[in-house]
Amino acid sequence: MLLRTLPWLLAACVAVPAHAEDLLQVYALARSADPQRASADALRGVQRESAEQARAALRPQWSLGATQSRADGSNASAVTSSISQVLFNLNQLRTARAEETLVQAEEARLRAAEQDLCARVAQAYFGVLLAQAGLKTTQGIEDAYAQQVAQAQSRFDAGLAAQVDVEQARTYHALARGDTVRAQQALADAREALVQITGAQPATLRPLTMQLPLLPSERDAQAWVDAALRDNPVLQAQSLVLQTSEQRIAAARAEHSPTVSAGLDTQRLGGAGTAPVDRGRTVTQVALRLNVPLFAGGATQSQVRQAGYRRDVAREELLAARRALVRETQARVLALSSGVTLVESSRVALAAADRALASTRTGQTLGTRTMTDLLLAIQTLSAAQNAHDQARHGYVLARLLLLQSAGALNEAELMQANRLLD
Repeated sequence: MLLRTLPWLLAACVAVPAHAEDLLQVYALARSADPQRASADALRGVQRESAEQARAALRPQWSLGATQSRADGSNASAVTSSISQVLFNLNQLRTARAEETLVQAEEARLRAAEQDLCARVAQAYFGVLLAQAGLKTTQGIEDAYAQQVAQAQSRFDAGLAAQVDVEQARTYHALARGDTVRAQQALADAREALVQITGAQPATLRPLTMQLPLLPSERDAQAWVDAALRDNPVLQAQSLVLQTSEQRIAAARAEHSPTVSAGLDTQRLGGAGTAPVDRGRTVTQVALRLNVPLFAGGATQSQVRQAGYRRDVAREELLAARRALVRETQARVLALSSGVTLVESSRVALAAADRALASTRTGQTLGTRTMTDLLLAIQTLSAAQNAHDQARHGYVLARLLLLQSAGALNEAELMQANRLLD
């Protein structure tokens, strides 16, 4: 009876209703609902507007004004128009370039957020699958222990077994019940993790196939690290922030530079309080203005020093990010290569544990194995099943996470992973 239950347990882990959702469907839902990606997109919009405002300072400026005054019982009025155009302002020009560079940084951060969304969806999706597999395993093992309790009690009532066999079986069954409760909690939390990304309760998910194509990495560790240092969008964004800080220093220094602008000012006077010769007269003035900053109380030098400190912060943050990325990439390369071994070794262990349980069951019937041996064999099979499930799901995730480090994770890669679902 026990041996018939365990194959059913394995089959239950891969049974899928017709309306099950796959990885791409969940990703499509997450892409339209995930607040982190939406926030990155909005921050890019904020920076684009900052760059537009910086460029606007270099374009023509036009303003209109009107005044109305009264003196000695007479009214006077004036309407003015002022048009100006910057011809040379090194500070504004360099500031505009810095804002443009920050736009590129935010675009890189958005690419990073999109890749992070792919990774988080995959982690949450396979997290649910792994939790479901774990729950089915614990439920099957709990049922198996319950059968042993019933068999031990029956043998004790018939005088064929000792009371200690019954108590042992009950102990293992109670512990298995606790494992089932914890597995139920883990599944509930895994499903909530998916809700956090998609904003909706997940439907039934398509499980991972039992027969995975185990492909070794097509690159060595150094090649992956080189690709990550070149293409990782988080690192690219940090490099652009450092470039921006250098431009900010140049902009601060340019506060000492002369500025040149052209202006067209028009004024029309009116009212009884205006001199008769000027009443209704329009005065137009064309000007070329040169401004040479001489002294600002030390503010300009302070701004240069402040920009230098910010550059130092950006440089150190970039260095820290590079080191962290190298370590992360190397760890994920190792996880991928180890994943191939773990999947195969856990598969062998699972088959061996199944055969060992069958042998122990036969031995107990013949009187050569004890109840303790049988209970331990069931426990070993449970551990082997969990290890195999973790190895299979971990292998698929390891590849996706490595692609994320290398800046190559996208919907096409999720499509490749989706083909591994039943």
